[in-house]
Amino acid sequence: QVQLVESGGGLVQAGESLRLSCAASGRTFSSSVMGWFRQAPGKEREFVAGMSWSGIWIYYGDSVKGRFTISRDDAKKTVYLQMNNLNPDDTAVYYCAADPGNRGSYMSTDYTYWGQGTQVTVSS
Repeated sequence: QVQLVESGGGLVQAGESLRLSCAASGRTFSSSVMGWFRQAPGKEREFVAGMSWSGIWIYYGDSVKGRFTISRDDAKKTVYLQMNNLNPDDTAVYYCAADPGNRGSYMSTDYTYWGQGTQVTVSS
């Protein structure tokens, strides 16, 4: 079992930055692929970034490449999403997810555990 709690969301202006954190509990965190997804109102859940436990696999969604960075601290059981140069299209609820199967996937259906989400709102 893995429990996930996101934090760090908020309201910012276009061009500003935010860092999201996802605190995990459970024995399988260190061997899980960790991912960030987001969902805007009326839209499907979208893959944002993912990272394997070894750091060998790191992948970003096309809309955030070059602006967002995923990282993890296995000692703290925490995964981060640094978001720079935010724009209104980034407005969404951001979810942290874990795949103990370590598949390195960008498909939400491959992730078993999910946090409750944190709201990010970017004003123009």
